[in-house]
Amino acid sequence: MPPTHDTAAVPAAVHPHRAGLRVIAIYEIAKTLCLLLVAIAAFHLEHQQNFERLVHWLEHLPLTGSSGLRWKLVAALQAFGPSRFVAVGLVVLGYAVLFGIEGVGLLMGKYWAEWFTVIATASLIPLELYETLHRFGWLKLAALLGNVAIVVYLVRVALQTRAMRRGR
Repeated sequence: MPPTHDTAAVPAAVHPHRAGLRVIAIYEIAKTLCLLLVAIAAFHLEHQQNFERLVHWLEHLPLTGSSGLRWKLVAALQAFGPSRFVAVGLVVLGYAVLFGIEGVGLLMGKYWAEWFTVIATASLIPLELYETLHRFGWLKLAALLGNVAIVVYLVRVALQTRAMRRGR
């Protein structure tokens, strides 16, 4: 009988990383849901009247002490224009699909999902590192460190899962 390619072939009692994989899967699914909301908003802003309504709302928002930021946001939105939100929505939707595949695959205990998540997450680390160094922010640093930890953890898990499958 050929070996299977998922962690479901390893009994749950034997697989020591089931809880960690679930946490990462839930994190990936949460990112998916957030990105889906962003994509919906982007597609909604593609319509001129919705875009103008958002800009009008921002212009009249009573914020004391942060009006400089508000005007920078209004100027950025107006320079961006409503037509570009479709492209933003499509890119965000693509990332949502990627994260959704990772999360569902990990929840289902698929061995390939461990490596898929490693590759997808690791491929974005150079951009996150650049962005963190170029425009430092604590949230950016936390995301970078979290993703590095996920990659290191999943490589260890995937290699151990492979050894467990071979040792059967």
